Amino acid sequence: MKPAPFSFVRPQGLQHALEALAADPGAKVLAGGQSLVPLLSMRLAAPSTLVDINALPDLDHVRVDDSGVRVGALARQADVLGSDDVRRVQPLLSLALSQVAHATIRNRGTVVGSLVHADAAAELPMVLTLLGGSVSVASATGTRTIPAAELYAGPLESTLHHDEIAVEALFPGLGPGEGVAFEEVSRRHGDYALCGVAAVVRVEGAHVAEARVGYMSVADVPTVVDLTTALVEEVAQRPSRRARNQGELSDQAVSAAAELALQHLDPADDLHASSAYRAQLVRVLTAHALRAAHDDAVVRGGAPG
Repeated sequence: MKPAPFSFVRPQGLQHALEALAADPGAKVLAGGQSLVPLLSMRLAAPSTLVDINALPDLDHVRVDDSGVRVGALARQADVLGSDDVRRVQPLLSLALSQVAHATIRNRGTVVGSLVHADAAAELPMVLTLLGGSVSVASATGTRTIPAAELYAGPLESTLHHDEIAVEALFPGLGPGEGVAFEEVSRRHGDYALCGVAAVVRVEGAHVAEARVGYMSVADVPTVVDLTTALVEEVAQRPSRRARNQGELSDQAVSAAAELALQHLDPADDLHASSAYRAQLVRVLTAHALRAAHDDAVVRGGAPG
């Protein structure tokens, strides 16, 4: 199929782009186009105007310091994935990007574009939510910052206004004592995951002080569940002083954590997997991610990055 007819604007400055969006409530922003163009071709989206922002200056930056990673609207996924500084300061972002589609898609696709596309089956919206990141947006009337917890309103629906452009995303850096892990299962490499799980575990010594886990493809929006209680309570109840001192994550601990997570999720049936299969993936991947993130935190020895 061919896209429905639309007008096309290629502004040379941000203000021009914002004015074009404000002038047409049916306009859409085109950046990498890896999500929007297929929707246009299948006529699942029919904007009256496309505002192509690829000529805008100063929006392809990847800025890294110890506080985190700031990614501009035109920074390509491949560039962020290839950054050693990103991997050092926030390795979870690198782990997730390595699972996004294929290299050819990452060469064109943008990190910020994936975030505001708001697909709950995509890696980056879940990672931003888990890390407590944010997106900075601009309109013709001003700017604002949207915390990740307030960014996703429903399936493929963000809280950006029609006249706003997301200009930058902030992924906070790895904190002291934290370790991370990422796991997903898909039918084929590069497909959307049937279930994806990312974990951030903070330890004090070898003991779990905090455990947060993010999920994709098992709810309408990226979902984060705090599983600290399940892990800490199980360790405290161990009869073995040696096991308590080692701070190991037992089968009972991670099983309890996975069941707690399922209370906050809604795995659904579709053409690719049953709800029961997705629930089992939650159990298995939660266990794997928690153990891997815990081990990563212990190896890092409580030092950030």
